[in-house]
Amino acid sequence: MSPRTDLVTALLGIWFGAGLMIDAWAHSNLTELETFFTPWHAVFYSGFAVVSGWIVWQVWRNVRAGRQGLAAVPTGYLAGLVAIPAFAAFGLADMMWHTILGIETTIDIFFSPSHLGLVVTMMLIITTPLRSAWNAPDVGARPSLGRLLPALVGLAFATTLVSLFLSYGDALQYRPQAIVQAFSLAQDSGAVPRGAGPRPVAVGADRVAVTMVVSNVVMLSPVLFLVRRWLLPFGSVTVMYTIMALMPGAQTAFRNLPILLSFVAAGFVSDLLIRRLRPSGERRAAYWTFAGLSALATWSLYIGVASAIGGGLPTVVPELWTGAPVVAGLIGLALGALLLPNAVTAEPVPHGVAVAECA
Repeated sequence: MSPRTDLVTALLGIWFGAGLMIDAWAHSNLTELETFFTPWHAVFYSGFAVVSGWIVWQVWRNVRAGRQGLAAVPTGYLAGLVAIPAFAAFGLADMMWHTILGIETTIDIFFSPSHLGLVVTMMLIITTPLRSAWNAPDVGARPSLGRLLPALVGLAFATTLVSLFLSYGDALQYRPQAIVQAFSLAQDSGAVPRGAGPRPVAVGADRVAVTMVVSNVVMLSPVLFLVRRWLLPFGSVTVMYTIMALMPGAQTAFRNLPILLSFVAAGFVSDLLIRRLRPSGERRAAYWTFAGLSALATWSLYIGVASAIGGGLPTVVPELWTGAPVVAGLIGLALGALLLPNAVTAEPVPHGVAVAECA
């Protein structure tokens, strides 16, 4: 597909993804949801309709041009095409589920079978531009930001789906004051039996620490996935982290804006690291270094912004708030080693194949 076609697919995917964010806002901030037929569902499903219609139209254009069967499906668009009727079926099932069993209002919303089916098929649809760019011969190993933008948008919105369904482990939903307070709680002063290990940290600090680990993996993994494939142009991670921050922002009605902005800043720092280190599948050491330093910088900014806005550094549990960014960096390094255990040599597309696919 042409870059312009992929861009339209990505832009329509934004409509689709924004509709889900509005629905997430409603479930998190409105106390009474008694019907499936709501304005936010209308935005969500209309987004599905327009992006699906656009994908089907691309296939129909090829059919009219004389292509048949799978040859009529543009490269990278097959999974999205297959997911369209599946999403519609899960949407019907979700309507019946809500009509019969009611509207979920607690954590059970993230385990509903119809919701899980919707999120999986939606992910296949909105990542269509990524799969298209992955196989496009004109992208190359060093694409421009404009050429790669549809893929970045698609993957970033897919990541917001993951963060939505892991909301109970999302560190971006905390306000600065809550983070400082959690890391300032005193340890339990009660007697601990011999051999029971260290005294447990008071409620709150352990939860924030766990959510930091979960969010670190969720946000960094797609970036490392792309860095292995391309030398990302400057601004790529900033774009992705900005989009990723929108889902927890919608769920909290953007009451935690300083924390969300810290992740935008972390994306900018990661872009600087990419420019300096030039990580790629062929440069394993640089790839690993970027993975560790990006995570370390992200969560150092998280603690720093929380402390600056939330009333000062945490006072009682220094091991947690000083060690948490280091743990994040080590997890980032482990992710880098997992995704790139051995250096990968890029294989150029043969000239004849590139010409044939561009025709």
